Amino acid sequence: MSDQITTAFVQQYRNNVTFLLQQKGSLFREAVMNTIQAAEFDYYERIGATEMVENTSRHGDTPLVFTPHDRRRLSLRDFDWADLIDKKDRIRTLIDPTSPYAINAAWAAQRKQDDIIIEAFYATAQTGKTGTGSAAFDTANMHVAINYVESGSAVNSGMTIAKLRKARTLLRTREVQKDDPWYVAMSPEQIQDLLQTTSVTSSDFNTIKALVQGEVNSFMGFTFIESNRLTTIAANQRRCPFWIKSGMLFASGEEINVDIGPRRDKRNSTQVYVSNTYGAVRMEEFRVGDIIADES
Repeated sequence: MSDQITTAFVQQYRNNVTFLLQQKGSLFREAVMNTIQAAEFDYYERIGATEMVENTSRHGDTPLVFTPHDRRRLSLRDFDWADLIDKKDRIRTLIDPTSPYAINAAWAAQRKQDDIIIEAFYATAQTGKTGTGSAAFDTANMHVAINYVESGSAVNSGMTIAKLRKARTLLRTREVQKDDPWYVAMSPEQIQDLLQTTSVTSSDFNTIKALVQGEVNSFMGFTFIESNRLTTIAANQRRCPFWIKSGMLFASGEEINVDIGPRRDKRNSTQVYVSNTYGAVRMEEFRVGDIIADES
């Protein structure tokens, strides 16, 4: 139960509810594939690449090229949120807090979607016909280390242009096409790193500066997502994912459900209840990578 509803009581001219600073809505959901899933578990098919066979003889046998098939299993998870608003609170406030509570809860639900997607970037994916196989995140081929430097460059363990170039190279060497949107997520610390490590006279600096000012949202083919919810692999070592849209799949069992009504067992206090069911999975290891940046 919210025991701080009294902060919204009428105080002379105060007649609205101010939301505390928070991320409003999901930042990542539009950057991945989306689907509706009706079951707790569902399977998504993958087809691998094949090669043509050279014809070197007349009237020879027709070659059979077997197309590799694979599948990923996506598991849905349930989440909910609720808070109570006493009847006396509704009478004593100038505005009805029910609507702001519902909006606040919806934002919380959408931020949880981001957490699920961020977790799925690096989680072991369930594979095979029944989902009993596994595919770990590719730390060997899709990873930009914290101490990565280009030949002749100075060592910088934060976020650098060199690390972004390396991430781009990792995708391009895997035949990732430019018509499949590219994304990279980082915290404000990494944006600051880019501003500090790039010469003020360079075009790179001007682009990053415009990025910070909101004039552009892309750089080096990547669309940037600035988030404070990214995970770390060790103290002060931020894990910044880069991926293409088709590399990640988000599934929702239902869109956010909001229910507002009286709780008879709580003296008819109004309950704001929000629930949702969703999950995410990495669809291919070569479509998702990470960059490690030091924040110490």
